[in-house]
Amino acid sequence: FPDRFPKEHFTFENWVGERLAMVPYADLINHSAFSQAFIDARESGDWLFKDGNEEVILYADRGYRQMEQIYISYGQKSNAELLLLYGFALERNPYNSVDVTVSIAPRTAAVAAANEGIEEDPLAQQKVDFLAAVGRDQTVDFPCYADRYPVEMLEYLRLMMMTEEDTRGKELADFDFSRTISPANEAAVLQSVVEAVNYQLDLYPNSEEDDANIIKDKGLFRLLTYNQRMAVRHRRNEKRLLKRTLAALEKQIRNKGLDVDGLKRAEGSTLGDVLKGETRKQKTALEDRLEKMGLPVDLK
Repeated sequence: FPDRFPKEHFTFENWVGERLAMVPYADLINHSAFSQAFIDARESGDWLFKDGNEEVILYADRGYRQMEQIYISYGQKSNAELLLLYGFALERNPYNSVDVTVSIAPRTAAVAAANEGIEEDPLAQQKVDFLAAVGRDQTVDFPCYADRYPVEMLEYLRLMMMTEEDTRGKELADFDFSRTISPANEAAVLQSVVEAVNYQLDLYPNSEEDDANIIKDKGLFRLLTYNQRMAVRHRRNEKRLLKRTLAALEKQIRNKGLDVDGLKRAEGSTLGDVLKGETRKQKTALEDRLEKMGLPVDLK
């Protein structure tokens, strides 16, 4: 295919920095998420005299006994990635995650006019412009792990859940979305994550209990192909991960005192808020002013 692979692009000089090589036996080394061993290339010879040739070395992460299997890591990959790329998934994978889709349709005047029953959000256009300025879409996929979810998801939702009672005429850019904006805003943020996770669970054609029963029925399970068995296990683990995320969110809502009515809004304050159980200290007005001026903040 000379049209797709022009000779002038695929020259030795163009590939000196990133060389590809067939390395026999290297593809037989199994993966472990906990391994620190790795494969690398180096010029052969000792530390002082090189012979001009190159060799591939497997650097072990610890001492190994004779005939003990050595693992390497294929990278910090979720089970979905491992299953798609290599055909297996792990029961114990600290990097396992499930992508949760967060999509907020800004209720602009045009959207409200075209859809009966939808109330206009006075800040909708500002939110759209803010997302465009920071290079974010209105629909974003965030990975949720068994024990955590990304800060970027909270920052995104804090913006989208802002109301006029929070801003009081101030620009959205004046607020620090890495901090809690207000108790009412944070409650809306965490509740929207709960709704997104529940929606993700509803997309599966069956429940976690159904998958557990399939796995428990050894006679039936053996009738499935290897790929089908791996897919069932992976699907069940995704549901378990999402359920743990839900439990963590509900506990966080309770511990922060966000499960009550009448929570206060920011009322134009850009200092952020510190909720019950948080260790972060309250930002002062001076720190806020210095930060907006781009000056270093180190007040003790």
